[in-house]
Amino acid sequence: MQTTTYAKEILDELSHTIEVMDDTGIEKLANAIQRVNKIFVAGSGRSGLMAKAFAMRMMHVGLDPYVVGETITPSLEADDILIISSGSGETKSLLSMAEKAKKMGATLALVTTNPSSSIAKLADITVEIPAQAKAEGTSGKSVQPMGSLFEQAMLLLYDSLILRVMNQKGLDSNKMYDRHANLE
Repeated sequence: MQTTTYAKEILDELSHTIEVMDDTGIEKLANAIQRVNKIFVAGSGRSGLMAKAFAMRMMHVGLDPYVVGETITPSLEADDILIISSGSGETKSLLSMAEKAKKMGATLALVTTNPSSSIAKLADITVEIPAQAKAEGTSGKSVQPMGSLFEQAMLLLYDSLILRVMNQKGLDSNKMYDRHANLE
């Protein structure tokens, strides 16, 4: 099979996944990220990379995001939000963060394939991406390995949230570029 054929299969899967997502949690998350003080993101592995990409774009639109675990990340407070990216919703380190955020009174959001997970049970906002988790690699939900479909759909979701914020704030790429790194 040619590489472009695989790419078309991936695009078809992404399109279907986005079409069947429920907007309820997405709308709650879109509203929450604009009303809280600081925004914290966390995730492990490739899910964590998608969360970092989201944090970068939130900074570009003028929000106040932080990546949990970075040396310059401040403390979480009650008027903040923690957004966890976790396919399984069961990653122990992320569950521990979720429990701590709830004890501190912060808003907790989860982007996941598993809306009945331990983290989802704690979350104020859950966004389900109906894709295969990495442990379901042979389930037939995706032609892609492990959690690739989830991670790709998550990046599209996060970029869509950024477009919404841009629209609401009247921003375009030129205005955002002023916040782009300039010491490169």
